[in-house]
Amino acid sequence: MLRAAVRLVSLRLGFGEPTLCAKRGYAAGQDSLKQTPLYDFHRHHGGKMVAFAGWSLPVQYTYSHLESHLHTRQHCSLFDVSHMLQTKVFGRDRVKLLESLVVGDIAELKPDQGTLSLFTNERGGIVDDLIVTSTSEQHLYVVSNAGCMDKDLALMQNKAKEMKATGCDVDLEVSDNALLALQGPAMARVLQAGVSDNLAKLPFMSSAVMGVFGVQGCRVTRCGYTGEDGVEISVPPSRAVELAELLLRDPAVWLAGLAARDSLRLEAGLCLYGNDIEENTTPVEASLIWTLGKRRRIAMDFPGAHIILAQIKEKPKKKRVGLISTGPPIRQHMPILGPEDKIIGEITSGCPSPCLQKNIAMGYVESEHSKLNTAIMVEVRKKSCPAQVTKMPFVPTHYYTVK
Repeated sequence: MLRAAVRLVSLRLGFGEPTLCAKRGYAAGQDSLKQTPLYDFHRHHGGKMVAFAGWSLPVQYTYSHLESHLHTRQHCSLFDVSHMLQTKVFGRDRVKLLESLVVGDIAELKPDQGTLSLFTNERGGIVDDLIVTSTSEQHLYVVSNAGCMDKDLALMQNKAKEMKATGCDVDLEVSDNALLALQGPAMARVLQAGVSDNLAKLPFMSSAVMGVFGVQGCRVTRCGYTGEDGVEISVPPSRAVELAELLLRDPAVWLAGLAARDSLRLEAGLCLYGNDIEENTTPVEASLIWTLGKRRRIAMDFPGAHIILAQIKEKPKKKRVGLISTGPPIRQHMPILGPEDKIIGEITSGCPSPCLQKNIAMGYVESEHSKLNTAIMVEVRKKSCPAQVTKMPFVPTHYYTVK
């Protein structure tokens, strides 16, 4: 009865069968795709595999997209994010290297503290978003997007080569570890049973190396892409399946795939690179000014600094906003309309929200239309549907802070 009820709500909201995700950037072809260390594990557990950023990854398992999404919000889900690029930067000039490429203040990070930052180009555009952790093991741990793997690696390698030619001490190492994301309000209880470290002392965006259910050498970072309390666990590839199976022993933990991950991150107001941010989008336009380190703003020593700082002063021509509506679902690339049906922007991400039971979306609009509660229209299948600019995140986030 419960699953039937969930399915009825799913259809009413516009969540169809798994093929819905093909409309949102996933493809079904599996030829010549890279596989994570958990590929066979996913198949064994009923994962429906799709192509994503050159990898074969599960879009969902035996539960529906809606069931998986709501379970993550209420309990806990395990995601395989091993496709992400994990890089270690060594040497006394490691901070100098990263700060020559990103907008954040990496030097101010405390041991085992991390931050979200952005690679930018000389035009002020966002090359990629990434998490940088300054580890107590005297290296920087960088996690960036799979779809940007080649250009991110080339960017860091070329800068390292350039710096080493001038006598700087810096080296890069690409990690082949798997990466598991355990996300949801039950995460701390589930994980605490398998670690000796006190997770109550591990706040959001901090990290520590520890054994996890007997698997040694794991780096546990309290972060994630769902808006819930969660961790990402970097685990030796030969032990990844073992650790996943151990985590699944707790009935609160379900496996979840790309479909739930996308709707969860959208409810949390988080950007997807290639959809909501890209090389022609600046941090100011993307409402990501908070990623700019104060010291870095004063020094103006990151790529595109003059353009980005000028936009902060003069205001950008367009701005990323959140939208909410009823009626047909809003999807990527749909035109946003202003007065007299003039096109004032475009949707970059959109889906029905399982938690709000309304349509939610992100998009860019001309700045004069970006104020909260502004009424606009979205063109859905050649019909104008009313929507309203709203604050993000769409649902409250639950990132953990030490009290």
